[in-house]
Amino acid sequence: MRRFLLPLARLETGWAENVLVEVDAEGIIASLQANAADQTGMLRLPGPVLPGMANLHSHAFQRAMAGMAETAGPEKDSFWTWREAMYRFALAVRPEDLEAISAQLYAELLCRGYTAVGEFHYLHHRPDGGRYDDRAELSWRILAGAEIAGIALTHLPVLYAHSGFGGRAALPRQSRFLHDLDGFAAMLDKLGPAFAKRPDRRLGMAPHSLRAVTPEMLKAMPDLLPEGAPIHIHIAEQTAEVEECIAWSGQRPVQWLLDAMPVNAAWCLVHATHMDADEIRRLAASAAVAGLCPTTEANLGDGLFPAPEYLAAGGAFGIGSDSHVSSDPAEELRLLEYGQRLTTRQRNVLAGGPGGSTGQRLFDAARKGGAQALGQKMGLLAPGYRADFVVLDHDAPSLFGKRGDALLDGWIFGGGDNPVREVYVRGRRMVSEGRHIRADEIARNYRAALKGMAALI
Repeated sequence: MRRFLLPLARLETGWAENVLVEVDAEGIIASLQANAADQTGMLRLPGPVLPGMANLHSHAFQRAMAGMAETAGPEKDSFWTWREAMYRFALAVRPEDLEAISAQLYAELLCRGYTAVGEFHYLHHRPDGGRYDDRAELSWRILAGAEIAGIALTHLPVLYAHSGFGGRAALPRQSRFLHDLDGFAAMLDKLGPAFAKRPDRRLGMAPHSLRAVTPEMLKAMPDLLPEGAPIHIHIAEQTAEVEECIAWSGQRPVQWLLDAMPVNAAWCLVHATHMDADEIRRLAASAAVAGLCPTTEANLGDGLFPAPEYLAAGGAFGIGSDSHVSSDPAEELRLLEYGQRLTTRQRNVLAGGPGGSTGQRLFDAARKGGAQALGQKMGLLAPGYRADFVVLDHDAPSLFGKRGDALLDGWIFGGGDNPVREVYVRGRRMVSEGRHIRADEIARNYRAALKGMAALI
């Protein structure tokens, strides 16, 4: 049993001092006691401690193309023009490249306070669509990247079969993504044993979107994994998608999904940007999580999530970095709030009422929703939860002199510094003095991967 002394820690009941935490051999918190005395054999952490944050939506390979689609084209740039650039980049990624890129990304996420990631993984096959000898080859590379970096992983293999509503034939440049239902199920069966025993690994699945699977495929998917396994789906990200869904079905995307499927707490609806009032109310009541990715949604020009209405209805949300134009949970939460401020021309829109800390409300909602979406016992410093610690530097410019929830306000709204000093996953230190413990090796492999890909892009 390992013993940690947290000088100041954010518990479910609020902030507590001198918290003694005992962690078992699996990295799970066995006991926790506030106001404990410093004793021999304890590891005293060097600053205020938060539970780790879940990053619920990642496309790891896109980390390496961040910044590569920022030159204006001859047509009006949009999500759809960005998607063409992404297709070209995806064709250049080799298995060893994916492992190196994912390790680099996951190390960066840890350094910013994420301790788990949901990998929405649709890069399955060779560039020409041919199968690897091992149908799970690229999933193993994601798992290897997570092992190298030391981050917890919920792996979400994606079923992608069509290019548009109504079973439209897939495009040649989508060939790396495609599966039929039987092949997809076989891949899940192959992956299952690797995720069965560890408290930092979870296997879920993801229908890519209502565009990319038929209703028959979608309705068959919940039976492919045990009940309660995470199910994530892109939905209502773009107004064009909403219009196409109405033309196909007579319904809006979120409306169609809630009518057609038993959406519950195992589901995460990623983006859900464009909802009407009834969809907002019904999604909030479903117990599913809205997966928000504000920096990517801003980068792609998606639009703003209706956060005030959704939270007022009791909806759950978590955050993800999606295309990885940012690796910082504070930036995601800050942009979520700032988008609402710009729309309403008010301040502290998501604080929850007079006297409320905006940082505290955003952080607590995101950690709870993210943990639910990933199906992991995390996001809380309490017995039975994974020992994921994010240690802040109290001397950082954004935090100096602050106490209690003002630390969360300072982290999210206090400036451009990164006050994350140390990060532990399962009680193991992965970040020290703001730097990943394997940073040099990971960066070297990442640079080599990008150099090798350069001729293929």
